[in-house]
Amino acid sequence: MAISWARPVGAGSNCGAWDAICVKEPIYYRTVEYDTTLLPNTHLATLDAGSTTPEDWLRQTGRSIGYPAWGLLYYALLCRLDPNGFNVVIETGSNLGCSSIVIGQAIRDSKGDGILHTVEIDENNFTRATENIRRADLEAHVRLHLGDSLDVLPGILRQHENICLAFLDGDHRFRQVVDEFELILPKLTNDSLVVLDNTYRIADADEDQRVNGALRHILRTHGGNLVNFPFCSWYSPGMAIWQKQPFEDLTPPVI
Repeated sequence: MAISWARPVGAGSNCGAWDAICVKEPIYYRTVEYDTTLLPNTHLATLDAGSTTPEDWLRQTGRSIGYPAWGLLYYALLCRLDPNGFNVVIETGSNLGCSSIVIGQAIRDSKGDGILHTVEIDENNFTRATENIRRADLEAHVRLHLGDSLDVLPGILRQHENICLAFLDGDHRFRQVVDEFELILPKLTNDSLVVLDNTYRIADADEDQRVNGALRHILRTHGGNLVNFPFCSWYSPGMAIWQKQPFEDLTPPVI
């Protein structure tokens, strides 16, 4: 039976190895002891096999979102990819490449054409991600970039007319998330998707507002539509999907 482990938020800080900028104790909604055949790629299933604790997750799949969030990302992208067009996907924060595998597999399974550009700032993570993408047999669909996303993204964006989906999961501080979003914004069509991780409001009012605050800022400043999925991922949990305006004409129909 699948087990979801949620640690309640406490008043004290208990960062440990989880986050150098943590402000409260973590909450985990990552599921363990699930059927790994539900994952879209066999190498990812191998990586996550037998992992039941945060220590296992960090060792085997790094800081990736885990199951069922991998499924959310896979199916959201698979249902958005245009089978008749060239689909460009952006990811910040490759980490060990697990979510990159999910995205690359969705591009392959769509039977369409496309590429994932994924950016990682840590050289050791970049090396491991490159090897995981190779073992997942997704090199044709994933292009890895080493460096700070704010430095690397402009060059990537100049190569493409628009972006199908962006997964912003690198530095989770407020300013970085907003800056990444505003960099890609000119390349987003009305029905492009932006996926963000760690949406739970973990910060107090006098602390960096991180992803939750960035999302509130994005909605106030740029509008759009947001759907939040609170019970997935881990420390802090929650994923959200932002979309500008999928229906250009909002005129009420004549009945």
